[in-house]
Amino acid sequence: MEPENQTHVLEFILLGLPGKADLQPLLFGLFLSMYLVTFTGNLLIILAIITDSRLHTPMYLFLSNLSFADVCFTSTTVPKMLLNIQRHNKVMTYEGCLTQIYFFINFGDLDNVLLTVMAYDRFVAICHPLHYTVIMSPKVCGLLLLVSWIVSVLDSLLQCLMVLRLSFCTEMEIPHFFCDINQVIQLACSDTFLNDLVIFFETGLFGVIPLTGILFSYVKIVSSILKISSAGGKYKAFSTCGSHLSVVFLFYGTGLGVYLSPPASQNSRGSAIASVMYTVVTPMLNPFIYSLRNKDIKQALRRLFS
Repeated sequence: MEPENQTHVLEFILLGLPGKADLQPLLFGLFLSMYLVTFTGNLLIILAIITDSRLHTPMYLFLSNLSFADVCFTSTTVPKMLLNIQRHNKVMTYEGCLTQIYFFINFGDLDNVLLTVMAYDRFVAICHPLHYTVIMSPKVCGLLLLVSWIVSVLDSLLQCLMVLRLSFCTEMEIPHFFCDINQVIQLACSDTFLNDLVIFFETGLFGVIPLTGILFSYVKIVSSILKISSAGGKYKAFSTCGSHLSVVFLFYGTGLGVYLSPPASQNSRGSAIASVMYTVVTPMLNPFIYSLRNKDIKQALRRLFS
């Protein structure tokens, strides 16, 4: 007999992070602290940029959008995980899982695209400084942001529509603390070839291509910096890129490490621990990286508090 499609009453079981039951209160406190630091730190970055007119430049415009995307990206997964730990309830409804997938992909893609746009901004500023204000005009910056949001929304919508076509027959367990689309697809009863194909192209579009663009931009940037004769000029040029490059290494190093690993390893609970790095730790560290390495941000934060 063919298994009946029961997606309208389906419930997933989020197994969460591996660990004994007596460690759950510790995990709750740890992730609550990390989430509050992420939320507060990125919010302060946004407020500092909005309130300080000296930071109304393309670089900080993109940074404020990145901070907003980081807050939303973390808020997609961590609050639900904290709620599950507090209530000792691991159930995630089909609708809730689909909603989480949508926003997780949306803001994850937005992070990818914004990091690429910020690399392009640094490329223009260092390699074409005399034409910077013309190339990165307010109209161009607004268009880049609009395109970033549109492609992220469309991709997440496509991925959710592809999940909607799948059939799920029974209550399923997900060895993760959120609804990871790869593992949700593996639980389907129906054929997942189209889903796997879409994810393959999506990984190239929002993973490989942006990373290639970032690396190309920094090859040009390093080449231009090495031509600067003064040591002070080289240091100043490198300092404007250091924060962004640190965030790129954190985000792509952890994210690609999880999603480019073999399917067999993705089924293990270990991938849930690895996912904590790019879903929780990296968004939490971003405000520290930008504030500690950026004199303008530090001055803006001082003025904000004073």
